Amino acid sequence: MGVVAGASLFSISCNDTSKDSGWNESNAFYQESTLPYKTADFSKIQNKDFKPALEEGMRQQMEAVNAIAANTEKPTFENTLVALEKSSALLDRANRAFNVLTGAHTNKELQAISAELAPKFAAHSDAIYLNDALFQRIKTINDNRASLGLDNEDKRLVAVYFEKFVAAGANLNESDKAKLKEINQELASLSNAFGEKLLAATKSGGVTFTAEELDGVGSDELNSMKQGDNQYLVPLNNTTQQPIFPEMNNRDARAKLYKESWIRAEKKDDNDTRSTLLALAHKRAEKAKLLGFDNYAAWNLQSSMAQTPENAENLLRQLSEFAVANAKEEEAAIQQLIDESENPFQLSAADWDYYAEKIRSEKYALNQNELKPYFEMNSVLENGVFFMATKMYGITFKERKDIPVWHEDVKVYEIFNEDGSPVGLFYADLYQRDSKRGGAWMSNIVGQSKLLDQLPVIYNVSNFNKPAAGQPTLLTQDNVVTMFHEFGHAIHGFFAEQKYPTLSGTNVSRDFVEFPSQFHEHFAMMPEVLNNYAKHYKTGEVIPGALIEKLKLSQNFNKGYALTELMGASTIDMAWHTISAEAKIDDVDAFELEALSRNGLNLATVPPRYRSSYFSHIFSGGYAAGYYSYQWAEMLDWDAFAWLEENGGMNRANGQFLRERILSKGNSVPLDELYRNFRGKNPSIDAFLFYKGFAK
Repeated sequence: MGVVAGASLFSISCNDTSKDSGWNESNAFYQESTLPYKTADFSKIQNKDFKPALEEGMRQQMEAVNAIAANTEKPTFENTLVALEKSSALLDRANRAFNVLTGAHTNKELQAISAELAPKFAAHSDAIYLNDALFQRIKTINDNRASLGLDNEDKRLVAVYFEKFVAAGANLNESDKAKLKEINQELASLSNAFGEKLLAATKSGGVTFTAEELDGVGSDELNSMKQGDNQYLVPLNNTTQQPIFPEMNNRDARAKLYKESWIRAEKKDDNDTRSTLLALAHKRAEKAKLLGFDNYAAWNLQSSMAQTPENAENLLRQLSEFAVANAKEEEAAIQQLIDESENPFQLSAADWDYYAEKIRSEKYALNQNELKPYFEMNSVLENGVFFMATKMYGITFKERKDIPVWHEDVKVYEIFNEDGSPVGLFYADLYQRDSKRGGAWMSNIVGQSKLLDQLPVIYNVSNFNKPAAGQPTLLTQDNVVTMFHEFGHAIHGFFAEQKYPTLSGTNVSRDFVEFPSQFHEHFAMMPEVLNNYAKHYKTGEVIPGALIEKLKLSQNFNKGYALTELMGASTIDMAWHTISAEAKIDDVDAFELEALSRNGLNLATVPPRYRSSYFSHIFSGGYAAGYYSYQWAEMLDWDAFAWLEENGGMNRANGQFLRERILSKGNSVPLDELYRNFRGKNPSIDAFLFYKGFAK
């Protein structure tokens, strides 16, 4: 990005940059990296390098910004916007590496630096966006952009900058700007605190069981969790339901694990996140009011495809009707199975995954444990994800063992086009560890930009359980889909062809950025791709055609549940971010329950995918008022998948068309226009409903 660097907005005013401060030739960020693609040298980076490098990066950027604002020459595209795009070189390289470690391999020292600098980063961002002299230059350029001889990407950059400055408060008076700066610093600190508390709560929330309590769990998985004599620690996944539930025969053990997942961040201890998220929600509403909006969602969705919370909520309502109706049918089928058992009982949320798996096995003769031996992690990556990318886009991969990594488990690959030209560098960090936050994500270490002569360096992070030494890593079907999803984000970043970093790759609205990732999920279970990666880890046998057919028949199994839990999470997110600044809320659980009930989503057996207290996406991950984006993007991705099927499926011609019309464009074209240029029409939910089996 240009004005602010990386996923986190780290900013600082100008501090001492003498040798005593740690900013000198020995600092790992003092010079631009000499490694391929300018990637970060994790063999040299030390914790102590970050604070001085980030501070100096802020100082250098602010010096450049002040010079641009004070320029007495007439504002031009080059002396204002291009200069801004070049202003954050040091900040970018230090902050992107910092984000890698704070997300994927953190420690107390890095957490302390993050906590200290978070409000200063917010202040630095405000010093740019609320600089009136700078804004007036940008406004002048924006007012005259039609007559400046700019090309289309130049014009788009002007429009995006102007919109960002206005949204950030550039039109406020000085008094309100001062209030906004205070709010932004508070928000940065609160968001950082939420993330740290949740990481600690999730780590400490793991549950210890005996082997007897974990009856049904495979021996390899048990060995990976062994802590001592007949003691096995089940770590918590970031979601409400835990991936081990389908294998746990012991109902009491399931209930215990479910409860610990549900209350992980609500134990009235130092890791309880509720007071923090309440402060965040109220402070965001206060910010929105100051900026002239009824609520935070209305302010935050201005540049999204949805544009307004009403449009986002309308989509959620349409989908919830289908989701809940199907979830209730699924619940009835599970309850019938339980009623026919020797000891019937009332279905609970903790039981759903276990009995849903039984029905899947009975109805489709498909058991997830039957699939796992065919889903070995490295084969999924190299013979599945990479194979798909070669077939669709012609790109090839070469492992690089000479590139330094941040953890021994990380693998690095160089990517090439069909003509042999370089595409970029890809890191895969796939195993769970205590130093890594939950979930899965993609981000850049180096952003693509023709202006800066940079090719992309991208990483994917997941949280798969690491097996005992010498054992294979066998994935669930959901894990496999996650790998294709995250690499879909990576492809979006790798194919970027923008001049300007602000417009490059995945720098698009939340409800568009999930479109390429979700679109690439479809390839995970395509027979041609499956046959290439799904080979038994012991025998090498290709997954039998009968299993593939079962997968095809069961692809919409449990669809009501899956969509309802997502609708629950999206509803909770939108509820928190459509409150007014005057709202009086002090009970997180009651607020959450009321929001779900109001929207018909308070199903006792179908909990939201995330509860408020561990909803890292919206309280520390940048998705505030944006979790609906997954459903909005799913509408786009199914519409695009219909196009793929209409035009011959997975082949180079379709891959090239998709690359040229969508994946290479970044934010260089308004996103609704970009989609129409690709599809020839606006998206609708028709394909989503059809392929999901909600409509015939």
